[in-house]
Amino acid sequence: MQAARHDGAMAAIQASEEEVTAALLPHSQERIAIAALNSPHNTVISGDQDTVTALTEAWQAKGTKVRHLTVSHAFHSPHMDSILDEFHQTAATITYHKPHTPLVSTLTGRLATTEELTNPHYWTDQIRHTVRFTDALTTLHQAGTHTYLEIGPDAVLTTLTHDTLHTHDTHDHTTALPLLRRNHDETRTLITGITQAYTAGLPVDWPAYLGNPTTTPTPLPTYAFQRERYWLDPVEAPADAEGLGLKAVGHPILGAALGLAARDEYVLTSRVSLRTHPWLADHVILGTTLLPGTAFIELCARAGDQVGTPGVEDLTLSVPLVLPERGGVQVQVVVGEADDTGRRGVEVYARPEQDGPDGPDGTAGDGAWTLHARGRLAPADTSTGETLTAWPPANAQEVSLDGAYDRLTDLGYTYGPAFQGL
Repeated sequence: MQAARHDGAMAAIQASEEEVTAALLPHSQERIAIAALNSPHNTVISGDQDTVTALTEAWQAKGTKVRHLTVSHAFHSPHMDSILDEFHQTAATITYHKPHTPLVSTLTGRLATTEELTNPHYWTDQIRHTVRFTDALTTLHQAGTHTYLEIGPDAVLTTLTHDTLHTHDTHDHTTALPLLRRNHDETRTLITGITQAYTAGLPVDWPAYLGNPTTTPTPLPTYAFQRERYWLDPVEAPADAEGLGLKAVGHPILGAALGLAARDEYVLTSRVSLRTHPWLADHVILGTTLLPGTAFIELCARAGDQVGTPGVEDLTLSVPLVLPERGGVQVQVVVGEADDTGRRGVEVYARPEQDGPDGPDGTAGDGAWTLHARGRLAPADTSTGETLTAWPPANAQEVSLDGAYDRLTDLGYTYGPAFQGL
């Protein structure tokens, strides 16, 4: 392979095979070729540096996304022609055997035959011809495959698999999983992928990973369990908002409100944790679970409803609110007195709960409060505003969301299902 030309280039274009084929027609087949069909909307070209550059610049001028690949050679292009004879001679010296595992070929896009896989020409053609990854996935889909595992250094093919299967309207019924991901813990990623494959219906040989069990499972009785309780029930104490002298607000996050005596000020309180609000675990930024900025707006808006100023006129977030893996944080929304225009200042504070003898136990502590957001509430706006009478709006342009959340994950924005609303 090192004997091949070193002056080539490769680039991925967000376009179909038909579109790229038409664009290659004016260029010599000795200079450029389609190297791979990654998905119905992702095609890789390979060949001379100047030709690849000219084509990519033309696509970029039309607003098409282009990505130049970091490669040492222009693989699957005419640049490979000089080494094919020597490679074929070497491949002809190998002893081939009938395969025991079915294999869908990316050379043909269909199930490979024994005659193909035991022929040196097949492996020589793999170097030169187009990698038909999309066609191979289509063949697997038509054969009833519903779970795909990427066994490689990253999750590139997983994303391409989702893009391809989405065209078959089966995106919600198939599972594509990577077993390794760049900049992620290898053991955790591997076991997560295997576990998700298991929940998708694939059999897993757990002893192969966990080892043979060191204990003998105890057989359960065939009759129903019979229990007698001897524990004393605790005396119920008034723990609801009214029982503690507060006013319940009926909000998913905020728990109670308190109007301060002798002052036109209010405090709304809350306790937030991943146990009581598990959906917040779907909002992870750079590996840290944060309370979303929109949640701050929601807290202030609900506080405004409580005092008759429901409009959030402005809000400045100063410090992110980190949600710990264990325990929770106490939150206070403080609403100030109304000015001459009816507007009120609003501030959002929080502090972590103190640890009890057995870890975070939800005990209130004497730690310092941190100001996370400050803004101003305004009375309700009586203007009618502009309404959307037609959908989509005039002159609107649809934006493709294919792979959007995968790209956001690569940038450090890990949004789980609760935050995938695009």
